[in-house]
Amino acid sequence: MPHDGSLLQATVVFLLAVVLLVPLAQRLKLGAVPGYLLAGILIGPSMLGLINHPENVSRLSEMGVVMLLFVIGLELSPRRLWTMRRSLFGVGSLQVALTAVVLGLLAYLVFGQPRAAAIVLGLGLALSSTAFGLQVLAERRELGKPQGRLAVSILLFQDIAAIPLIAVVPLLGTGISPPEEGSWPLLAVALGVGLVIVTGRYLLQPVFRWTVGSGLHELSTATALLVVLGTAWVMEHVGVSMALGAFLAGVVMADSPFRHELESQVEPLKGLLLGLFFVGVGMTADLRLLLSMPVQVLGLTVLLVGVKLPLLFMLGRTAGGLERAQALCLAVVLASGGEFAFVVFKLALEHRVLEQQVHDLLVLAITLSMAVVPLVMMALARQLRDDATVAAAAAALPEVDETPQVVVAGLGRMGGAIVRMLHGEGVRLVALDTSIESVSRSSEPDGPLVFFGDPSRSEILRAARVDQAKLVIVATDDPQANLKAADVLAHLYPQTPVIAAARDSQEALRLLAMGVDPVRETFHSSLEMARRALITLGYSEEQASAWVQRYQRQEARRLLDQQHGKGDFPGAR
Repeated sequence: MPHDGSLLQATVVFLLAVVLLVPLAQRLKLGAVPGYLLAGILIGPSMLGLINHPENVSRLSEMGVVMLLFVIGLELSPRRLWTMRRSLFGVGSLQVALTAVVLGLLAYLVFGQPRAAAIVLGLGLALSSTAFGLQVLAERRELGKPQGRLAVSILLFQDIAAIPLIAVVPLLGTGISPPEEGSWPLLAVALGVGLVIVTGRYLLQPVFRWTVGSGLHELSTATALLVVLGTAWVMEHVGVSMALGAFLAGVVMADSPFRHELESQVEPLKGLLLGLFFVGVGMTADLRLLLSMPVQVLGLTVLLVGVKLPLLFMLGRTAGGLERAQALCLAVVLASGGEFAFVVFKLALEHRVLEQQVHDLLVLAITLSMAVVPLVMMALARQLRDDATVAAAAAALPEVDETPQVVVAGLGRMGGAIVRMLHGEGVRLVALDTSIESVSRSSEPDGPLVFFGDPSRSEILRAARVDQAKLVIVATDDPQANLKAADVLAHLYPQTPVIAAARDSQEALRLLAMGVDPVRETFHSSLEMARRALITLGYSEEQASAWVQRYQRQEARRLLDQQHGKGDFPGAR
């Protein structure tokens, strides 16, 4: 009786393996990805055989890569993509070309592969794993650093390069002649891309306003999934990879005020499905081949990493302008094989470009390379820690810095004014509000970044990059919403300063107890009115200002006494 006949049983087996092995891998300082790979190998057909048909989960696991590319696209607006053009098309194309030439010549001259097979081998092995590389960089918190930005550019170019490569493989095959389709495939791709751009720019925002206005959180989740999966479906049907289609949809939605809402809905599913993807990769590894041909398998794995690592290091230092430690990190992270290589080599096998044994060796070597890279990172830990990030390295990779200095929660009476003043002074900020009308009113081409989102939800705060901000200001028009958001911020980001609006002294005391700096909404305007009243009554400007300062100090002492239970004074509003 096959063990994977039951979907529920297969799900339980998958989750159990992940829960046991991924924390173990992280405890051993290997990272999460080797844990997922090990879980897949363990439950796959080559070991315990708890799931005998890995292809049953491959389709679902691809969604992890799709959602990863969508989230990356959300972070890269068209303006940022334009600033990345040098690293995307310059360094990216150099990496693919140089690596493909070196590996292709080795396959042709040293291993005696036919010319067509050598071309496919060189180009396929030049690709790195987008899912693996970005996961490792995210774990190391290096996505925002120069090496992380360059890695993203190279990986994006590789994903783009995979499209013509997949189209060329059938032309290199023997015995199967590709159908005469004329220019229809290119026209279909153009129509698909145009449909995604038009839909994302003109139709999705009204749809989101309607679904968000319903107040149903699950409807927002359904809409986010519809955007990602619908785009992937359209692009797959016109001959473009689902992942690249999802990336394009993310880029189109990057300037949308609903960007953070989209990201917060997709992020939890992305993590789980990415884990499933790596488990699926581990399940495809044929360890029997490793036992029967250990020298060939291990030799091919070492050769793959040994060729790509120095080439990537050289490109990082020369074309990318990175420091030594940064270039080394880039090289190690991208030294493994990639998931698109599995697609390319499977297609090459079907069209008789590759032999079965060569295909199986390559799949196992790519899988092992993903497991080897964390070990290489551990061995080079000291060199990787020597991260001398200098201004010259950052300047070598032009970047629009969209990391907020300030996050403002609320676009009401106080919040809206604060946003306008800080933006006018050139402060980089992100503003959040749960009112669609306020978001629409404040969204201007040259205005601050304004997004729809509830600042009391942890996933929204994470999407808004609160962990990278220097300050958070909570100034919604709802006192309870202010207290709730301040409480979440105090618990999740205790190191980030928070200034919050308080309606009266009692709310100010509650905020103080959370470690938040309170500002009473009407207190300072009341002081200004009292100052002007004193001047009208004959006080000089100096006397009135001195009175204001004395009263502020007195109120501050009263508030502190109340906080420590030393008095019960009614604070001024």
